[in-house]
Amino acid sequence: MDMTTEGDPGLLDTLQHEVAVFARRAEQTRLGGVGQVRNSMDRAAYLLLNRLDREGPMGVKALAAGMGIDSSTVTRQVAPLVDSGLVKRTSHPEDGRAVVLQLSPRGLSRLEEVRSSRRALMAELTRDWTPQERETFCSLLTRFNHALSARQTTQGGAAPQPGTAAGANDDADA
Repeated sequence: MDMTTEGDPGLLDTLQHEVAVFARRAEQTRLGGVGQVRNSMDRAAYLLLNRLDREGPMGVKALAAGMGIDSSTVTRQVAPLVDSGLVKRTSHPEDGRAVVLQLSPRGLSRLEEVRSSRRALMAELTRDWTPQERETFCSLLTRFNHALSARQTTQGGAAPQPGTAAGANDDADA
């Protein structure tokens, strides 16, 4: 079946255009939040810290697999987080040669500041939305991200990690 003919072409044109505009605007602002914390943490750092907070300490390979990126990318992105004290490198309790990454108390505090700022931005942007509209938008955006993740996986991207809260490769563009 030709996927380009499914649905209304005009609606699909509008959808692809709005997704492109969203991506540009999101990158321009990094959805950075409001107040002093605005734009103070790049997307890669936010996604890495968020995953470590949600899933706990883990090795580079597990972190990379869960994010749908390669280990060298994670290593490169984690280095400044370690240097700034937001992430700690420790030895694996069962294999002292292996490294485990974990969110430091400073990293958790910083992540909470950024989350709070971004939460305030989301509240501001959706101020005139009903709770149902927010839930619907969140549900549809999550579904859209899952579809993008599944497509990436089937086209040779990293395999999804079972049991992740928001999708296998929800942070694949970290």
